Amino acid sequence: MSGRAAGLVALGASVLGLAVSIYLTVEHFATGLTLACPDTGAINCTKVTTSEYSKVAGVPVAVLGPVFFVGMTVLWLPPLWRVRRFDYVRAAGAVVGIGSALYLVWAELFRIHAICLWCTVVHVCTLVLLGASLWTVANE
Repeated sequence: MSGRAAGLVALGASVLGLAVSIYLTVEHFATGLTLACPDTGAINCTKVTTSEYSKVAGVPVAVLGPVFFVGMTVLWLPPLWRVRRFDYVRAAGAVVGIGSALYLVWAELFRIHAICLWCTVVHVCTLVLLGASLWTVANE
């Protein structure tokens, strides 16, 4: 895969992650709206997004997602692809993002006992960002 292809994949993952994160943030603060996700059984977005694990230090995780993805989207804009020092910044950001995603998946599986499909999309986007970031660092 070329650096351009990795950049396009990462930019797409960043934009998709940003869109879904914004949706989750709107859903978090809106009343009367419902997540387009089942709310019973193992797949239960409402149970996940309203659990005690949906906040970090009192800040909704739904708010942290757009902050992360705005930063990653900016870092993956095409004019910055050739700025090598940003390769390490992108990789560090992706490592922080995947660490957060792993913690949240652990909470979903072992504490909440439910999976949020929208959150899973965000986690996959973060994994794609990690892969693209590590690929660009390895192929300098």
